[in-house]
Amino acid sequence: MRPPTHILVVNGVKVRRPVFVIAAPHSGADLLGRALKRSPGFHITMGRGPVARVVYAFARRPSIARSGGAPRVLRDVLAEAWQIVPGACAECTTACREAGGIVGSGPCAGPGALSRFGDAGPDLLYSAPVLLQAFPDARLIQIIRDGRDVVADMLADPTCLAWFKPHMLGEDAEFPNPFLGVRAAEHRERWTAMPAAGKCALRWRGAVRLSATLRRELPAEHLLTLRYEDMLSSPGEAIDAVSAFLEAKVSTIALYGAPRPAPGTWRKRLSPADAELVEKVAREELRRLGYR
Repeated sequence: MRPPTHILVVNGVKVRRPVFVIAAPHSGADLLGRALKRSPGFHITMGRGPVARVVYAFARRPSIARSGGAPRVLRDVLAEAWQIVPGACAECTTACREAGGIVGSGPCAGPGALSRFGDAGPDLLYSAPVLLQAFPDARLIQIIRDGRDVVADMLADPTCLAWFKPHMLGEDAEFPNPFLGVRAAEHRERWTAMPAAGKCALRWRGAVRLSATLRRELPAEHLLTLRYEDMLSSPGEAIDAVSAFLEAKVSTIALYGAPRPAPGTWRKRLSPADAELVEKVAREELRRLGYR
């Protein structure tokens, strides 16, 4: 017999069909999170410290995520992040505060107007199975972007590069390691010696493989897949698809005029050697996704 669905109440509102935006790094999760955050009735968090710590713990040690208590831990930390209380937004990241248009101490939303909750924090993708256990009625929106453009952005981001220090794949690391894209312990030395562009490509490859698994396993009413490139070229159509999927009105304005690199700028931003390495590491996934 299936256990009863957990009833979570936040700010006096029952959490129903929460929305989670998932993607590889620099693939547009924050862009869609911004659009959702500025939509009536939505309260979307992005990278709150306590949530990020749990997400990264699950990502780096998948065995923790498979424990029986993982869904409760994730549900509780998200419930706390969604609370609308004085000063709560002071704990948010700069990206989250900017997306919510925070001036001063906030908050970014009024509790009386809320009907939907969600999160678009970095690397939430690696917690997707736990999210679905914690919230069986969750709606996931995953975003796919050309891995070469992703790598170009990752190489310019010190936060992303910090994950590639040798100790991140130490003796206590678990394998396979989807977070760093390493399949087995015997590949540890090869990973350590690999240039940063190759490590970024492995992270992207691991992320899109997880996304492909979700697409195979989840029914259409629980998962929507968008392309980053379509969000930039046809924002109205992209938001229409999101609105239909969530059965709610989503703001399109946040997608217009976003200062984002145009698709294909990796040709100027990656050195020939880095571009060749990325295409070697991620050739199969780039081809499967139609990025020629």
